Formats: sequence, structure tokens, C-alpha cells
Amino acid sequence: MNIKSVLQTTAAALVFAGTVAFGLSAANADALEDIAKAGQINVGVFADFPPFSSASADMSLKGYDMDVAQAIADALKVKLNPVPVTGQNRIPYLTDKRVDLLMSVGYSKEREEVIDFAAAYAPYYIAVIGPAELKVAGKEDLGDKSIAVNRGTLEDTSLTEAAPASADIRRFDNYNAVIQAFISGQTQLMVVGNDVGAQVLARQEALKPEQKFQLLTSPSHIGLNKNEEGLKKVINDTVSAMLADGRLNTSSEAWLKTPLNPENLKD
Repeated sequence: MNIKSVLQTTAAALVFAGTVAFGLSAANADALEDIAKAGQINVGVFADFPPFSSASADMSLKGYDMDVAQAIADALKVKLNPVPVTGQNRIPYLTDKRVDLLMSVGYSKEREEVIDFAAAYAPYYIAVIGPAELKVAGKEDLGDKSIAVNRGTLEDTSLTEAAPASADIRRFDNYNAVIQAFISGQTQLMVVGNDVGAQVLARQEALKPEQKFQLLTSPSHIGLNKNEEGLKKVINDTVSAMLADGRLNTSSEAWLKTPLNPENLKD
């Protein structure tokens, strides 16, 4: 082997070793250390997802998610930096480490192959909503009732499975149409997620709408990268403390317009 070949082989070996070392270093990186060094935690949130997160009058993001994200930042003694994400880009943002964690992530086995999940912190459920004066305690009471629902959604599927054959299910093409049908009296009830329902509960004081019962529950988790046990513990401890001292309930009443039921944080 001539000297040129030896040098080429040595150079290649060094490049390979450097690549492996870099890969091991990246794999062993501790998110808590990175967050502490940066002095801030980058949190992926939906920018237009009321009542969980949306722009306020001063254009800062407010909502249930933001309350929890701020509590996590406070626990770490760093600045909260909310990063707007979409349903399409948020997982890549996390795995590429453009954000340290994600709010409002529903658990699934497919997602668990790519990311990790901290404790459930926010209720998400599909509820039957109607005026206080109308007695509806369970699915058997839906018979002969007119019910608005968004066509082709999980709400539609859940309602169709639960309602008696005599229920008058009226399907609309969007949530605005569902809400309008309900508040105008075209239907006696509506079936929506608690995110949509909270807006109606907050604004329709004359109608006095209330949640009658739930058809399905699937709580929201905080997503983070795998093998970040230190960060996961901080998140879980923060959520547990907020549940114990009532801060989660306060956020639920403020943003979701209903007291927090801890049962809704169970998958």
C-alpha cells in the first residue's frame, strides 16, 4: 500500500470516527442541559387552537396549554418560548429539536414509535351539549331528540354508534354550522369536542347551555423526544403539582368553562 492510500484510509477512518462520535454525542445529549444553557424552553403549540392556545389582544398566546407550558418553564427557571406549529410539521419540529416539547398531543401507538409521552394534562372529550332545562342524562335520552353534529368527524361516528335509532341526527359541513343550528333552535342538542364546546358555554348565557354527558374521552399529553427521562420527570412532576394544588382546575374553569374531572386525564 502506497503512502497516498495509507493517508486516504486514515482520513476516512478519522471522518468515520468523528461521525460516530458526533452521533453518540447527539444521542446522549440531555435536553435539560440544553434548556438550561439556552435559558429558555421551546414549546411547540398550535397558534389558533382556542381555548388551549390562541392570540390574545396583545398578540401573545394565551390558553390552557399556555398555562401548563408556563408552569413547566417556571419549574425549570427558564423563559418560555412558544413556537407555532401545525399538525403536519410538529413531530418533525420535535425530532429535529427545533422544539423541546409539544403540547396537545393525543396518544397513539404509531406516534409512540417516534416520540415519548409525558403525563396527560388536559382533558379532550366529545360531549353532548344542550340547554339546562332539557333533561338528558345518557345516550338513552337521545331518542327523539334533534342533534347537530359535524359530518364525517369522530363526533359523528361516536354519536351514530351511541344514539338510539329514533334520534334525529342532523349533519352539517362545519362547526360553525353545527353551533348556529344549536343556538338558533334548529336542533335541541349538539355534539362537539370540549374545545368547541367551551366557546359556546362561554358565550351563550341566555341559552344556558351545559354539558350533558360524554361520548368519548382521549386526554391530551405532552410530547417529547425519546430517552429524555430528566425532562419527562420535570413535566410529570409539574402536572402532578398543578393537579394537587388546584392550578389545573383553575385553568379548566377559566378556559374550558367547566371544572376539571381527573377521570378525564385517564387514557
